[in-house]
Amino acid sequence: MKEEIDLLEYERKLYEEGYNLICGTDEAGRGPLVGPVVAAAVIMPKNYHLDGLNDSKKLTEKKREELFPIIKRDAISYGIAVIDAKTIDKINILEASRLGMTQAITSMSIKPEYILSDAMKLNFDIPVLPIIHGDAKSVNIAAASILAKVTRDHIMYEMDKKYPYLELAKHKGYPTKRHLELLKIYGPNEEYRFTYRPIHDLINKGD
Repeated sequence: MKEEIDLLEYERKLYEEGYNLICGTDEAGRGPLVGPVVAAAVIMPKNYHLDGLNDSKKLTEKKREELFPIIKRDAISYGIAVIDAKTIDKINILEASRLGMTQAITSMSIKPEYILSDAMKLNFDIPVLPIIHGDAKSVNIAAASILAKVTRDHIMYEMDKKYPYLELAKHKGYPTKRHLELLKIYGPNEEYRFTYRPIHDLINKGD
């Protein structure tokens, strides 16, 4: 049987060093061709445990939806930021993700004492530790990943109502075979990321 990952490994060390308000931050939506990238930041209670909590990508959509309101309810504080496609095109997806995390953290009602990020370097006046695959190693980053992912999914469901012919509710904007087929028929709208290769190539194919 595979040993369960200790999601409190990083937090526990920080608690021992005297940090109590530990923030985790993550984003969702770097890969899609359309829609925003969404970042979340959250401070969960000390030694927090929630059955099923894990990296959002490893959970079913149903499980993420179940955990979403519980995380918001139990959090000491949380923030969510939405960075639109136009901004992504302007500053690139890496910087848009960084901007989102920064905005999510600064929007929280309580200032953290320490920040754990999912592999992202951030500029704050408090310590920041980027952790590779942090959403599978830290309870706070895992919680933030769920807040970001579910929020983005909800945005895509609303966008699907506006553009039902693109089937956004099914693929969430990712470059699936079906999505690319529909794009060739209908073309991109203003919600798309025009600097992304498939969209750029599509609109410049006649050049």
